[in-house]
Amino acid sequence: MNAELRRTLSPFRHPCGGLKVRVAGEACVLRGSGALWLPDHRTLIASDLHLEKGSAFAVRGQMLPPYDSSATLARLEAEIEALNPGRVVLLGDSFHDSKAVDRLSADDRERVARLAAGRDWVWLEGNHDLVALEGALNVLPGRVVATLTLGALSLIHEPQPGEAMGEVAGHLHPAARVAAYGRGVRRPCFVTDGKRLLMPAFGAFTGGLDVRDPAVAGLFAEPPLVAALGRDKVHALAWETVR
Repeated sequence: MNAELRRTLSPFRHPCGGLKVRVAGEACVLRGSGALWLPDHRTLIASDLHLEKGSAFAVRGQMLPPYDSSATLARLEAEIEALNPGRVVLLGDSFHDSKAVDRLSADDRERVARLAAGRDWVWLEGNHDLVALEGALNVLPGRVVATLTLGALSLIHEPQPGEAMGEVAGHLHPAARVAAYGRGVRRPCFVTDGKRLLMPAFGAFTGGLDVRDPAVAGLFAEPPLVAALGRDKVHALAWETVR
């Protein structure tokens, strides 16, 4: 990481094992789960849960274990228990397709209701779940928005062209490959230059797009910080070390 980027981000190790950085001047904790914690706003953000992706594949004859929604919600529950946020924002593509809410089990619906109780629960519209969210509030708590502003940060599902100061976006599922000791490891990651932040996918069955892909790399005028999710902490990686 170059000195200018380090000064802009001011990254340091958070007690949770994540990295605390500043984006558009706002304190952001990049957590090992792939969630984002905004301490000044008591807001937890998770992107691209893709709930019921497994059952969507099953409908098409591709049998995947039907536990992705429960696993994803369990991880979200652990974050909420650890942080007790006043607001939870799900940053789009919370559901994998238009029928996902209907396929969500009664237990998982009850879990969402329990997690949302007493909190501002926000479903942000994504390209996968525009239709799903139209009927979601008939059976699930919360409110639906297209974008959300918190201080200097602008939350949106799909990153927008240009500099977009303060933008926090998902959609692209960034992942980084790092070679060490003769082996390659590919991990979901945050990507930020201190001006905007791209979040990893939170869902259990989500894939990843290489950070070197133009769709990711092209969002940053200068080489950004890559924050890869490890087993017990988030690793700050210089751009030149990732593939």
